Amino acid sequence: MIPIHPIKAQAGLDESTHEYLYAAHQKIYPRSVSGFFAKWRWAFVILTQLLFYGLPWLEWGQRQAVLFDLGARRFYIFGLVLYPQDFIYLTGLLIVSALSLFLFTAVAGRLWCGFACPQTVYSEIFMLVERWIEGDRGARMKLDHEALSWTKVSKKVSKQVAWMSIALLTGFSFVGYFTPIKALSQELITWGLGPWEMFWILFYGFATYGNAGHMREQVCLYMCPYARFQSAMFDRDTLIVTYDQSRGEPKGHRSKHDNSTDKGLGDCVDCTLCVQVCPTGIDIRDGLQYQCISCGACADVCDTVMDKMGYARGLVRFTTENMLTLQLTQSQMWKSVLRPRVIIYACLLGALVVLISVSLTLRVPYKMDVVRDRGALARYTDHDSLENVYRLQIMNASESTKIFDLRVSGLPDVVLNSGAHVSVPPTQSSWVAVQVDVPYPSASLEAGSHRIWFELLDPSTQTSIKERSVFIVPR
Repeated sequence: MIPIHPIKAQAGLDESTHEYLYAAHQKIYPRSVSGFFAKWRWAFVILTQLLFYGLPWLEWGQRQAVLFDLGARRFYIFGLVLYPQDFIYLTGLLIVSALSLFLFTAVAGRLWCGFACPQTVYSEIFMLVERWIEGDRGARMKLDHEALSWTKVSKKVSKQVAWMSIALLTGFSFVGYFTPIKALSQELITWGLGPWEMFWILFYGFATYGNAGHMREQVCLYMCPYARFQSAMFDRDTLIVTYDQSRGEPKGHRSKHDNSTDKGLGDCVDCTLCVQVCPTGIDIRDGLQYQCISCGACADVCDTVMDKMGYARGLVRFTTENMLTLQLTQSQMWKSVLRPRVIIYACLLGALVVLISVSLTLRVPYKMDVVRDRGALARYTDHDSLENVYRLQIMNASESTKIFDLRVSGLPDVVLNSGAHVSVPPTQSSWVAVQVDVPYPSASLEAGSHRIWFELLDPSTQTSIKERSVFIVPR
């Protein structure tokens, strides 16, 4: 018979049934913890949520500061107005994000997961609400195992209502990045929400409620791909949450007044608090595990125990494997952390950020596309000239009306017969039909296509852009 897994045995599964083939899920009851890393974790929770909930309400001039208007195909980010043609900046942002992930992981493991990942942030918020209503770990375990009562029902219902409220607020704020949030609020008050807005509010709210309220660590363990490939970005000089076995073993219970040396014990008192505070339910003393999200909760609680026992802090801490095995000093450890791979990542990331910043700074806030009129490639005029017709799409990405000067060049004596001045409203685009004439017959023009250039000049800034096209001379 296949031996049953310890987790299945703890769950009370019978070896004679088919259920021994997989482990049943056991609910995790994380204990509250305070300390250095907990303060940093909550600082990131507050910062990220102030940004997420607050940004849609900020105004920039007469509009929302951050708005992704999919219907109009315009994306407002403070003073920037981006169009689908600016997709290159999204590509740059994704590359920056990937390089940042590589850099931070190479330096300090899964810091993103432990401190700033939305799954971690909302799980912390939902667990805080749970502790407020149901109590800390022991009280929640007792409540779940006691018989049904009015007190139990009221606490459970209150928790669910609070969770759903936070989830719906999150969904509403998310949709507020795509629909002006003030108009969205008015529609919500008057029950005038559109079907798609209602769908996405409920969808995103349901995802938040399910992931942060019920699935929690299962998202990190089974759904997040980062947990699976993180080992490819780790090495022995990566800072990770580590248990110092040489100092802690052999572990064992003792009183504060016992001499651990006389008993042949290490510093670990086997209190299991590091397991109780872990949001994924692992025992950090078993070594590096893919389930660890590097939140530092076990380090905080272990330092508290070490303080009470009168031992030095750091039995569980952020350190590198090489520091533990080679007994490196702090300065030696940091030198090994700043290894060539980290320096290369940092240089690439810095160069890319500078490049994107310079590109955005020097970006001309208008664009022009030239489309030939296929209905009339070329025609002769009454003024002994040959005329080609073009349609120009001029996009004004600034937030003020622009009057542009339009010019043409590339052929001798080429002139623009119409559309020399074009007015385009703010953040709008206009189509303009223009006629380009060249004296004909001309000794310098042969039958075929000839390259010409359209220049769009902004007189207020004396900046211009050019677009290439062709002038057709019939045979």
